Amino acid sequence: MSTQAQDQQLKRGMKSRHLSMIAIGGTISASFFLGIGDILKQVGPFGTILGFIIGGMVMFLVLLSLTEMAIAMPVSGSFQTYATRFISPLAGFLTGWLYLINWITAAAASLTAASIIMASWFPESLVWQWSLLFIGLTAVLNFFPVKAYGEMEFWFAGIKIVAILGFILVGLAVLFGIVPQFGPVIGFKNFYHDGWFPNGYLPFFYGIVVIVCTYQGAELVGIAAGESEDPEKNVKKAIRNVGIRILLFFVLSVFVVTMLTPWQQASVSNSPFISILQRAKIPYIYQIMQFVIVAASLSAVNSAFYACARLLWSMANSKQAPRIYAITNKNGVPYYGVIVTAAMSGLCLLSKFFGAEKVFILIVSSSGMVGCLIWIMISWGHIGFRRYLSREGVNPETLSFRVRGYPFVPILSIVFNALVILGMLCDDGQRIVVYLGLLLIAFFFVVYRLFFYTALNHKHAVKN
Repeated sequence: MSTQAQDQQLKRGMKSRHLSMIAIGGTISASFFLGIGDILKQVGPFGTILGFIIGGMVMFLVLLSLTEMAIAMPVSGSFQTYATRFISPLAGFLTGWLYLINWITAAAASLTAASIIMASWFPESLVWQWSLLFIGLTAVLNFFPVKAYGEMEFWFAGIKIVAILGFILVGLAVLFGIVPQFGPVIGFKNFYHDGWFPNGYLPFFYGIVVIVCTYQGAELVGIAAGESEDPEKNVKKAIRNVGIRILLFFVLSVFVVTMLTPWQQASVSNSPFISILQRAKIPYIYQIMQFVIVAASLSAVNSAFYACARLLWSMANSKQAPRIYAITNKNGVPYYGVIVTAAMSGLCLLSKFFGAEKVFILIVSSSGMVGCLIWIMISWGHIGFRRYLSREGVNPETLSFRVRGYPFVPILSIVFNALVILGMLCDDGQRIVVYLGLLLIAFFFVVYRLFFYTALNHKHAVKN
């Protein structure tokens, strides 16, 4: 079938409830359920809670900037389009490709996490075998219409939310000795026993990187806005309280974890969520929580496939990616984007050659660094958006959603995310991630100058 026949617009089929759950579901992934163990071991109870509060506040700042732009200009590709128009074509090009890399690494991390659990259930199997199976299944699911994706994510996210709320209630009951449990009532002993920062202050700043990565995914609602039935109404309704809900879910869960889990015993392989629920003597709780973590991981993988395919579609239509990625099937799905995402998410198969836990932490750190760059671009794009309104003589007061506290909101977000990236340079284990990120930026810059510079800058000049 010809490219012309297949080069269609994406179909609008998602409601506000889909968008809300996509934002929440994209955030609650294996990075939260498993990564929290590594964070707790590094920074201790107080540092973990403080880190999640700070990371959540930064996420909220980014969402505010994104919301203002997404409601005023709901387009597929979202902040990649905003970066191109309101910063520069180069910024848009880098934003698009870096965000693609971000979601691919996130998919690899979630695939690894889900596969670690499945391999523990079936000891005769290997982690990389489960990863390969999940890649194939997710790719097939993403060929269905977008409404089916939105509905599936709605229920997946619902499972995760119910599980987290249940965990918070059970954890608080265990904390205060309300329910029967294994061992004595702990209370707040673990929180203050070894001081505020038992390993010192520097590990706290290192742990912030993984924490920020944990919150990343909420911005996915900006990508999905282009396939919403009523973008202005639904996007505003979906994002309005999403940031607060995510922050509350995370902080309350982390509070329970840090109170009930000795920080010395925490790790990636031993999820604190499961350990705590086992104390409450709930039948089959281990199996139930393991299932929830697998569901959360696969939900994040599904979101990654969706985001990458739509992003490639948008970039192809703006001449920032090969034209083949603009081709859609009869369901309005850019299936070539799905295929290439599936192929690139095979990064998780490195677990065949290296330790699965080591691969998980490395991938999460890589995703966190690139995610910080994307958040910087969103906030920077917001500043460019306001300048554009000023040039056009548009009063920001006329916007249906306006960020109060501008320009401090985007500036504070930029400063914090930049500090997180700089902080990675102080950690021997994460420094290589920054170097690789810089090499990646240099690579895409060369590609941009060689193949896209003339066409994109001419198009940008015509629009402006």
